[in-house]
Amino acid sequence: MKNKMRSRLTTAALTMVLFLPFAASAQNGVQPREVPDSQKDQSFDHHSLSGIWWGHAARGTRNSLSATPPPMTQWAQQRHDAAKPGLGPRGQPLGNDPMMICDPMGYPRILFWNNYPYEIIQLPDRMIMFFDWFYTYRTIWTDGRELPSDPDPRWYGYSVGKWDGDVFVVQSNGFDDRTWLDADGHPHSDEMRLEERYHRTDHNTIELGMTLNDPRAYTKPWVSEKFTFKLADGKTEMREDVCVPSVEAKYKETIREPAGGAAVIKK
Repeated sequence: MKNKMRSRLTTAALTMVLFLPFAASAQNGVQPREVPDSQKDQSFDHHSLSGIWWGHAARGTRNSLSATPPPMTQWAQQRHDAAKPGLGPRGQPLGNDPMMICDPMGYPRILFWNNYPYEIIQLPDRMIMFFDWFYTYRTIWTDGRELPSDPDPRWYGYSVGKWDGDVFVVQSNGFDDRTWLDADGHPHSDEMRLEERYHRTDHNTIELGMTLNDPRAYTKPWVSEKFTFKLADGKTEMREDVCVPSVEAKYKETIREPAGGAAVIKK
């Protein structure tokens, strides 16, 4: 029963533009549970990011780095024009969003799906960020290695990190250019470089700023709005929220039928 319900939630969320009355039900069961202010512990280690967290994007960013992207190059504009999102002002249910065929979400896009928690695990030589949405992870190496100059393309990039005072600085490259940066279909090239700066400001809060450099796609760096992580309460667990290709294929088949939207979400 839970698996059937989860499939309905996934497809309903992907088509919220057409089925707004059902958008609220698409989020049932994954409401953020954060540590209440009354239970805050003021003691914390600035150099510890471990824990399960809920993400909060700045208002108006629409599941992207910022509300307004920098000007695109002609190469990027052509790719953006060819993108057919399933959400947002350009949304259409049978678009070409890579996640509609269960291709990996890519980074930083997966970060913006903040109705699902993230878990950060720190090990002696690496930091692992695990994402409930799409049930996947990325590795950030902290053993002192440098970024490779010509890495093989990766869905979530190749990342290294180190501490600069109380700020954890991550440098990433090697991103597979098939992924989108956000739900609107903003593209990137394989030349993309991403810098992230994580600062744990109190026991329950991490603030993140990002700067994306991709001269093939954007005429200047794309500087993000502030993204905030809030510590989850002790009852929050990571689930197995896997994108199943057969389910997505059935969804596309169903919505081609008359009144298919209702068929997808009915109990």
